[in-house]
This record gives sequence, C-alpha cells and structure tokens, in this order.
Amino acid sequence: MTVKPKPTRRIPAIILDTNALFVPLAFKIDIFEEMKKILNRNFEPILLSPTLEELERISTQGSLKMRKQAENALRLTKKCRVLKVTHKEEVPVDDLIVQVASNQKYAVFTNDRQLRNRLRDINVPVIYVRQKSRLEIDGRL
Repeated sequence: MTVKPKPTRRIPAIILDTNALFVPLAFKIDIFEEMKKILNRNFEPILLSPTLEELERISTQGSLKMRKQAENALRLTKKCRVLKVTHKEEVPVDDLIVQVASNQKYAVFTNDRQLRNRLRDINVPVIYVRQKSRLEIDGRL
C-alpha cells in the first residue's frame, strides 16, 4: 500500500499595488487583517521594487496631501516583502504587476479598474475594496 504525502498548502502571496497602500487612510480599513479574514489564512504581502520607488517619489514630489498619504503608505510597506524587479523606466508598473502575478501565480490587491480587468482576463485573483467598507476577492487562490 502506497501512502501519498499530504499536499502542503503554501501561503498565498499577494502583490500590493500603490493604491492598495492608500486604502487604510482613505477608507479606515486595516488591509492586512481584512485580507487575512477573506483568505481565511495567513498570506505574504509582496511589494514590487518599482512600487516602493513610486511611493518614495510621491512622498517627496507630490502635492502636500499626496506626500502625507505616501508617507503613511511607506510605513505599511514595512510589513511587506520587497521583490526586486529590474525593468526599463518606460515600462509602466502595472505591466510589471501583470507579468509577475501571471508568472509567479500571485494574487494582486488593487483598486485600479483597468488593472483589475487585465488581471481577471488572465485568471489572476484580484482583491479590491467593495462599497468603501470591506475587501472582496475575485478568483480563487
């Protein structure tokens, strides 16, 4: 009799888009707790290096309101694993998110409607804010 090893459940990785890190301030939602609730398990928050660079740029060059939001978002990045992505400057961050999510089988948290549609078209699970009060997921992890 052969016993098959029990499949291990790997912890899902979720790529956070720039606007996902603005959610806590805008909607008073603890995104990390809410994602844990909707996934019903722990997860690994991932931040692509160009996203971090974008937040750093906004925190120094944006309007006063955007700088404050970016500074708050940068504090949240401490909870994320930064994935170093080499890219050409002219390549949009959204394109990198689509590429990494597709290749690595990661889900994505974004409120960007166009990005959500692109990800859904290639069957990447998407987490987003619903009714300005809670998170929802499209797709399966």
